[in-house]
Amino acid sequence: MKKILLIIGDAVELLDTMYPYFRIQEDGHKVVVAGPEKRRYHMVQHERPEDWDITQETAGYHLASDIAFRDIKPDEYAGIVLSGGRAPEYIRYDEDLLRTVRYLCDKGRPVASVCHGIEILATAGVIRGKKVTTVKKCRFDAEVVGATFLDEPVVVDGNLVCARTWHDNHLWMREFMRKLNE
Repeated sequence: MKKILLIIGDAVELLDTMYPYFRIQEDGHKVVVAGPEKRRYHMVQHERPEDWDITQETAGYHLASDIAFRDIKPDEYAGIVLSGGRAPEYIRYDEDLLRTVRYLCDKGRPVASVCHGIEILATAGVIRGKKVTTVKKCRFDAEVVGATFLDEPVVVDGNLVCARTWHDNHLWMREFMRKLNE
């Protein structure tokens, strides 16, 4: 059984988080939920009403983290999932999280990123020269650090598996699980 980190914070997107949370366990692996502190976090859900130009955010479920970023021992983990939502905008400045992301990327472990999760990878400095996808409003975050944005449901580049939004979860997790189970 492999241990996989699932990164969250307040305002993490519900479907970006819960789909991988259950999918990874379905294959017999252990999911360790990590947040800035070991506590309960508030998830949100996003949808775009037909009469809106932007996404609407509403309250979702809650999820408790198993571990705080500062307590992560990166060598214990076989991979990492970076959820979207607004959480990455804030947690991307956490040095302990960035240390963990850099370690797992350097070791070639599977890294999954969806939606705003790309902001964590950009801040960690690990996507220069990589092909990625993300929600269109985060395209700049990827390109400004030297990544190539592709508007595709899923983009795989080496150990990195990126998706645009929760609408692509089934394709995203299929590719991540393929890497994880190799």
